[in-house]
Amino acid sequence: MVRISRSIEDTIGIGEGIAKALKAGDVVALIGNLGSGKTVLTKGIAKGLGVKNINYVNSPTFVIIKEYIARVPLYHLDVYRLNELATLDAETYEEYFYGDGVTVIEWADKIRKILPKKYIEIRLSVIGECERKIEIKKNK
Repeated sequence: MVRISRSIEDTIGIGEGIAKALKAGDVVALIGNLGSGKTVLTKGIAKGLGVKNINYVNSPTFVIIKEYIARVPLYHLDVYRLNELATLDAETYEEYFYGDGVTVIEWADKIRKILPKKYIEIRLSVIGECERKIEIKKNK
């Protein structure tokens, strides 16, 4: 499925729509360049899951993982700063990938080798100053 966002609000709305179909144990792999809307889409997913204040949802670049309370927990990972897969503690990540919440991973292409077999891949790309192309597909 391909969606076109023409604003931040559109991207948040698309994220809300995605969240309606998510359940505990789902992994969402976000792939896109800087500024493509990964964090904004995550805010929308957070809103759709029931996070009270999405203003606090921001990229966990320096801490790698942030957790938010919602109808199911939201685990937000940003692996941008990881240089090598070897720096990952696989057991810790498996706890999130196979846990009781929804896991959203920014820059997921950097850790594709350790992603679970089943996940939702979302590719974001800039197509204009305020426009983003959002491609959603399920990997099984």
